[in-house]
Amino acid sequence: MRRSFIAVSVLIFAFGILAPWLGPARASAQVVGVTRMSPTRSAVFIASPAMGRTIQVQVLHPAGGGSRPSYYLLDGLDPLATQSTWTNTTDAEPFFAGKNVNVVLPMGGQASYYTDWDSDDPHLGHYKWETFLTQELPPIINSTFSGNGVNAIGGLSMGGMAAFTLAVRHPQLYRAVAGYSACPDMGIAQGAVMFSVANRGGNPGNMWGPPGSPEWAAHDPAVLTDRLRGKTIYLSTGSGMPGPHEAQLKPQLPEAIAFGVPIEVGVDGCVTAFEARLRSMGIPARVDHDAVGTHTWPYWQDALHQSWPSLGPAIGA
Repeated sequence: MRRSFIAVSVLIFAFGILAPWLGPARASAQVVGVTRMSPTRSAVFIASPAMGRTIQVQVLHPAGGGSRPSYYLLDGLDPLATQSTWTNTTDAEPFFAGKNVNVVLPMGGQASYYTDWDSDDPHLGHYKWETFLTQELPPIINSTFSGNGVNAIGGLSMGGMAAFTLAVRHPQLYRAVAGYSACPDMGIAQGAVMFSVANRGGNPGNMWGPPGSPEWAAHDPAVLTDRLRGKTIYLSTGSGMPGPHEAQLKPQLPEAIAFGVPIEVGVDGCVTAFEARLRSMGIPARVDHDAVGTHTWPYWQDALHQSWPSLGPAIGA
């Protein structure tokens, strides 16, 4: 009895010394609501301590029970507020219906690059997306939607760049990574990234600091490429040449030509350079270089379909 008392006293004393150094315990993210939108689609509302607000995440999931892997699918530069552009603009929902996978679609994050910003931005706000996506969200997906802890991550354009950044910064979390018209080389993309943030009213210096800051290198898949070793990797890009889908873009055709062509030309060059880097390091990847294709949604729908034979088996979906 006396030994037990001494042991407990020592523990209490040690905790008293260490407690000031441990800091306050991090609060856990909490589900504050779930709305069933269909038998295979739900919206979950999460109070995020990291983000300081409630974040909506929509999940495509099987109608039945059983555990399953999860595919975190990120949006582009201008995501919609109440619906993923993947479900608004592509056939993602019917495509994944019947597949044994959770497709996790975060809402919001304009020009965020789904990262933790160094400083709050007066226009864009408080961005701690990396913490939310990699620490707070996975346990909730696993517990609420029967996730088995096996994950892939992908995205288009901004979201694809972020997917590769998150994959190299948290290699233990993802077995596969995909980028649709995405440049996973921050050295090549730096100017475009900074312009895109500024073009949406933000200060790009609030993200990772000025060009040349160590934080840029710390988020660069081209610097941390070796952390992709052993993962299933998928990249796709068009040539910038208009193709069959331009006929579907009648209202948006001028924009697709004016912006979608040069952006995709630049992405194609970046993907080619990153593919060469992977090969030089002996890291296998599937890279689809389409002879046509602009930086527009119909081509990303095609790429989503083309990627799944690689991504699905990698996570057991």
